[in-house]
Amino acid sequence: MAYRSTERVRARLTASRERIVDAALGILAEHGYAGCSVAAVAERAGVATGSVYRHFPAKADLFAEVFRTASQREIDAVTRAAAAEGTATARVRAVIETFAGRALRSPRLAYALLVEPVDPAVEAQRLVFRRAHAALLAGYIADGVAGGELPPQDPELTSTAVVGALAEAMVGPLAAGVAGPETIAGLITFIHRALGVPS
Repeated sequence: MAYRSTERVRARLTASRERIVDAALGILAEHGYAGCSVAAVAERAGVATGSVYRHFPAKADLFAEVFRTASQREIDAVTRAAAAEGTATARVRAVIETFAGRALRSPRLAYALLVEPVDPAVEAQRLVFRRAHAALLAGYIADGVAGGELPPQDPELTSTAVVGALAEAMVGPLAAGVAGPETIAGLITFIHRALGVPS
């Protein structure tokens, strides 16, 4: 009987942790990191503040987990979009369209994920996020070079530059609230030129 009780306790703790992370994600999407407090997260999650600290010893730990969760969702979305395409160029385009399109639909969250000042623990996760995007693009670029679709180039260097350009190009329009479909089209044109995609 103790075994079942332990399973129930574990399941309850896991559910509580997930509610806390979901609550923090919601606040982050609405107000950014600056607008997130542990008390606000606890209130939205329907738990005591002490319960948040039971799962996450410090605010930085909570938001590192929130960043991991949010960034993994973004990586999964661009991976799914690219997987539906048949050529390297189309996959890169799908990554750009998906990345930028999701940013436009949730600009406050995108700003928080891309550049908002954060604790070092969260900044470390931001670097992991960028590297994951770069690794994904490097594979597509390498495939394009191997298949003759793209000119010879260093896929790792190019993909890192593309990720940096994407993030930097989105920051201004997101912060000013002026990003739109033309932003995505301009990014695709720029990155295709940078990759050497034939007109």
